[in-house]
Amino acid sequence: MKRQKRDRLERAHAQGYRAGVTGRSKEICPYQNLDIRSQWLGGWREAMEDRGGGLFNKAM
Repeated sequence: MKRQKRDRLERAHAQGYRAGVTGRSKEICPYQNLDIRSQWLGGWREAMEDRGGGLFNKAM
């Protein structure tokens, strides 16, 4: 049971990260559960920090 819960939280974090990388708003978070929502938002914030640091800038 713990593995399933951890997988769900990891998946939410990854989905939030993908949303942040693509520049989507944090308001689109699909989760209502506080634990899962906080993981999604954590991923989103991490992606925004990475974008701000230039990790995803296109080099030409």
